[in-house]
Amino acid sequence: MENRLDKNMSKIKVIKTEEDYKEALKLLEDLMRGDPDPDSEEGEQLSLLSTLIQDYETRVFPETLPDPIDAIKFRMEQVGLTQSDLIPYIGSRSRVSEILSGKRQLTLEMVRALEAGLGIPAKVLIRKPDSGENYEYQNWDNRLVVEMETRGYFGNAPLKKYSKLDLLKNFFSSIDSSAQLVGMLRKSNYRSSPLTDKHALTAWAIWVSKKAKKVKTLKGYKHGTIDLDFMQKLVKLSTKENSPILAQEYLKEYGIILIIEPHFSKTYLDGATILINKDNPIIGLTLRYDRLDNFWFTLIHELAHIARHYDSGISLFYDEIEGIKIIDIDEKEREADALAEEVLLPRAKWEVSPARLVPSSMAANSLAQELGVHVAIIAGQIRHKGNKYVYLNKIVNEAKARKCFPDIKWNK
Repeated sequence: MENRLDKNMSKIKVIKTEEDYKEALKLLEDLMRGDPDPDSEEGEQLSLLSTLIQDYETRVFPETLPDPIDAIKFRMEQVGLTQSDLIPYIGSRSRVSEILSGKRQLTLEMVRALEAGLGIPAKVLIRKPDSGENYEYQNWDNRLVVEMETRGYFGNAPLKKYSKLDLLKNFFSSIDSSAQLVGMLRKSNYRSSPLTDKHALTAWAIWVSKKAKKVKTLKGYKHGTIDLDFMQKLVKLSTKENSPILAQEYLKEYGIILIIEPHFSKTYLDGATILINKDNPIIGLTLRYDRLDNFWFTLIHELAHIARHYDSGISLFYDEIEGIKIIDIDEKEREADALAEEVLLPRAKWEVSPARLVPSSMAANSLAQELGVHVAIIAGQIRHKGNKYVYLNKIVNEAKARKCFPDIKWNK
């Protein structure tokens, strides 16, 4: 433990360059994964690193002030206030309602009272409330927009020449209407950390959808095609060379489009299911962890969403599956997890396997041969089911997935 602490401390430094910034974000993710106690040494490292990152972002990325009404509502939620509690600062109950609904603007007296009483900066409160599409785009974090530009999401249009607002409007122009975009976001199902940037998830999903539009399929997806047998047949491809590519081609024959796109900074996304176009469901994977077992579990998990939740009324499922501690997992995610685990390592086989008692490479290989799947998948399931992540590291870490997609620029 001390060696790891010393190693982390040696990496923590003042952030001066974009390369330093990327390294700091990666180290931040590593520290967060351990969910350290705030009073522990690693907790102090996490706090220090967060401060350094915030300092760099403040210097490099211009500040975007929040909408004044959003700022008031956030402060109310933060300290547990009701609308009645705002009466001393704003006036009558009806006046409070008018302010919070955007029907009336704040007066100078209200601004002074709210700044003194609730600690909301006057520079935020005196802004004219934004509305509609422009507000939605202006509220996007500047550093996210910079990363989108770096990834080529804006084509040849640079931030130096065009405004953030213009670039984002153009980026979303492929969506049929802004109403569809809003509806899509409201019908999303998130399995994610509260630290995740939801705008980054949206940008990622839109880009995956754009890439999927370029994929030609011969037929549409027929609901009911994906079941336990379908997925177990698919996962047997894992034993072959370049199995991720084979899976991509196999799914396309059934009208399902598989897209690989790396995750954004400040997101911990493993995969997503996009059901905007029911004729051609889209699965996006990030390969956040360059491991074959992670590829296959995430893919089967997303296929389970299509099998179980195709007609649920939800357009997107965002899944941060590995390495992030999620406290509240809803029933749909439990269903997808359970089906994926049954596909990869059936419960009946697991309960009678020697691997359940002795997580050895010999037991993993024997079980993999019996099921006809790659041994890395079985090793990953053994580690997960038995909560024995110190075992079978060599098998899991040597089987890579990113090499099948050499044209993609991977995050360092």
